[in-house]
Parts: sequence; structure tokens; C-alpha cells
Amino acid sequence: QVQLVESGGGLVQAGGSLRLSCAASTSVFSRYAMGWYRQPPGKQRELVATLTRGGTANYADSVKGRFTITRDNAKNTVYLQMDSLKPEDTAVYYCNAKLISSALFEYWGQGTQVTVSS
Repeated sequence: QVQLVESGGGLVQAGGSLRLSCAASTSVFSRYAMGWYRQPPGKQRELVATLTRGGTANYADSVKGRFTITRDNAKNTVYLQMDSLKPEDTAVYYCNAKLISSALFEYWGQGTQVTVSS
């Protein structure tokens, strides 16, 4: 039932910035832990950042200090601010929503392409 729609991807030069957005359809957005993942060309999907319901953020070592994950519960939206972009950041970025209730519920967006040129 939950739909996630990413936006904000595109082509940017190394050292530039992008801000990704993920809009969720659920009316109980605040109950979900949110995350961003990415899949570089020819590689497996990897964790970029997560944000718990309590506001605790975790980052992959490769993006720590450069990326920031935030959420706006009033807008049902999670963001990924990406600064000091590097060519190795090139990937399809996916939004993830996770809810642990009587079972685990997990949803994914369709992905948005981020390309960083050198």
C-alpha cells in the first residue's frame, strides 16, 4: 500500500551537491524508519544512510561527513542532502521505509539516478 517516490537525482560535477527527496503515501509516515540505499553500476545495492523514528541517523563510512539524512513528518518526506559529491557516488539511489509491527513491513521506491562526472 505504501508508495515511495524519489526525486532530485541528476547529473552533477564532482564537488557539487544534490538533494534527494522521497515522498511517502502513508498517513502514518512517522512510524516508519527510513533509509537511503544505492546501487552503483555493476555492484550490489548498499546502505547509504538510515534514520530511526527516534531521530538517530547512521551513515556508511564512505559518505559520513558528506551526506545528511533528514525527515519531515508533516510532509511525509525524507531527504538526503549530498555534498562534496565524488564520481564513486554515481549510482541509482533508492528510498526505503521499514515498519516493525506484528511482522516486518518494508517498501522501496523506484530509484533515481545520480551521476557524478569528474
